[in-house]
Amino acid sequence: MQYNDDAQLDTSEVQDARSGGGGLGRMLPSGRGGIAVGGGGLGVLGVIAYLVVSLIGGSSGSKAVTDVLGQLGQGGGAQTADNTQVAAECKTGSDANKKLDCAVVADIDSIQKYWAGELPKLGRSYQPITTIWFTGQVSTACGAASSGSGPFYCPGDKHVYLDLSFYDDLKTQFGAQGGLFVDAYVLAHEYGHHVQDLLGTEAKVHPGQTGAKSGSVRLELQADCYAGVWAKHATTVPDATGKPLILDVTADDIARALDTAARIGDDYIQKNLGSGRIDQNAFTHGSSAQRKKWFTAGYQSGEPTACDTFGTDNLG
Repeated sequence: MQYNDDAQLDTSEVQDARSGGGGLGRMLPSGRGGIAVGGGGLGVLGVIAYLVVSLIGGSSGSKAVTDVLGQLGQGGGAQTADNTQVAAECKTGSDANKKLDCAVVADIDSIQKYWAGELPKLGRSYQPITTIWFTGQVSTACGAASSGSGPFYCPGDKHVYLDLSFYDDLKTQFGAQGGLFVDAYVLAHEYGHHVQDLLGTEAKVHPGQTGAKSGSVRLELQADCYAGVWAKHATTVPDATGKPLILDVTADDIARALDTAARIGDDYIQKNLGSGRIDQNAFTHGSSAQRKKWFTAGYQSGEPTACDTFGTDNLG
């Protein structure tokens, strides 16, 4: 994936709450341009850790719980956002092609701009939200989470939370190929949960549901499908001046996303990172095959209406 060097980036949709403003100096490798839903977004490291968060449900969250957890972050990740460095260093697509943090800014801009234009066709207006970058641990309206939990969306405060080190975890702990487009897929999945929240889909799923055809699995597979839908249109989404933010999404990019989807399925995680035994009754995010199927369904169709995981018994 390559960003348009001349595109303008909007950093207002990011809050950098990392200690010291985070690692903006990180360059991209040579040659590369209520319920906390998502279970870590792509459902990897912290599925169990999210049980505490999930019990709170999809509402605005408990003030008492938030107050108690509000002290988290002291010594484990800053809770105060400071976007000075992000705004200074992430101005154009050229910056996105050089620095990971700026690439993430470009992804967020593209994903939100796409849904702002698409969601009215489904009868809802899109409400832009913020992605909060953190390190260590963070408190939210849905409860507390740590870096090990992976990315997630909290309906209670309508923020996406992301520790950027998660992208390295995908490669080092799960053996995923990774890449810029995989990073974007992670975010597109999370913003898919925001779309579900706006459409009222998320509120229909009861906390704690598990099983191969549970509401939790259907919710996650639909978010994968929504990520695929965005990917289909990624090269047509403009910045504020009308220039495309992303110039190309290659076949290799899609292959890398599918590789990641295969490594974050419940069955793969249970077999390779858990007990070694596959238990479909404990599924919360779907199998590797299902996650690949529904991302592909969204990508091939380019239509959100193709993502009706709740209206079919054939989840794959």
